[in-house]
Amino acid sequence: MSSPPNSLPPSAPDPEPLSAVDENAPDAATTAGDSPPQELICSTTTTATTTSSSSSSPSDRAEDHPPSDIPISWPPEGQLSSEWVHRLISAFDWSSRHVAPSRFESVLPVPVFDALVLAASKLLHKEPNCVSIGDLSPDSAVVVVGDVHGQLHDVLLLFREAGFPSENRYFVFNGDYVDRGAWGLETFLVLLAWKVFMPHRVFLLRGNHESKYCTSVYGFEKEVLAKYGDKGKHAYRKCLGCFEGLPLASIIAGRVYTAHGGLFRSNPVTPTPPKRSKRKKNRKVNLHQETNMLALGSLDELAKARRSVLDPPWEGQNLIPGDVLWSDPTMKPGLSPNKERGIGLLWGPDCTKAF
Repeated sequence: MSSPPNSLPPSAPDPEPLSAVDENAPDAATTAGDSPPQELICSTTTTATTTSSSSSSPSDRAEDHPPSDIPISWPPEGQLSSEWVHRLISAFDWSSRHVAPSRFESVLPVPVFDALVLAASKLLHKEPNCVSIGDLSPDSAVVVVGDVHGQLHDVLLLFREAGFPSENRYFVFNGDYVDRGAWGLETFLVLLAWKVFMPHRVFLLRGNHESKYCTSVYGFEKEVLAKYGDKGKHAYRKCLGCFEGLPLASIIAGRVYTAHGGLFRSNPVTPTPPKRSKRKKNRKVNLHQETNMLALGSLDELAKARRSVLDPPWEGQNLIPGDVLWSDPTMKPGLSPNKERGIGLLWGPDCTKAF
């Protein structure tokens, strides 16, 4: 399939969210072993083009008058609190219903946006490619969330129903925070605020839409430009930089693996070609065909992959990020190229068992 270097094929369809702990997910979505003893809640949200699915009673809706804290200001010394995060949520909930996108800066000024994204980026870039969520107490709950795609009100409903992050309630978001929905920016910023406030209880993984290619095609870039006007390019670049820091996968209680796409290949090792004889200058050098064979990757290889790329490459040596974000399960055994997408793999139940 012909595609520009380091970009995704324009025809590549968008992957469905895959949560490794969803009871309804295919067998290939989980690792071998018993389920963890802790309560494990999986909530894979289904986004829609409207917010009718998440409508609430009039008493639950934001009041018509603006919250007193608009515009939002950065807290003293940059220390976020639960109260500040809830004020941000309240402001976004109200502005999503009453403020035109072009006036978004009147709700969240650019300096506050910069401070929040910077604080979150510093945390995210320090995390490993595969984050470990362990040391869970018997009464801990882990909420695993799939694609939210800019559906701010669905995310707020999720928090109301499942509870907000707390000492005993962990959240793992499997990516795809932006694009398609009208409030991708607000959704991403709310989750970043929770990450900054509770970095060891909220884990944000990368989805395939957290890339330059997808956000330029599916709407997030235009959304940011519309909301921040002449400062939109600056805000969009800041978001892209934050996307690069998002971890790729998680392991919960040492037993459950989650990622936006799925499993991944072992890094291909290309042997060094032998030196040509000076007497046979035209002799061709054929590399072993084994270099093209697919093998299941390991967690050690995942840990060493280079995730700080705007668009995970679909060719070359750094293929693990693209696999983790774009691969799909199949009932056919083995690993094979994901020809429909042009990036990532298809993996079968035998690969899940081996992993």
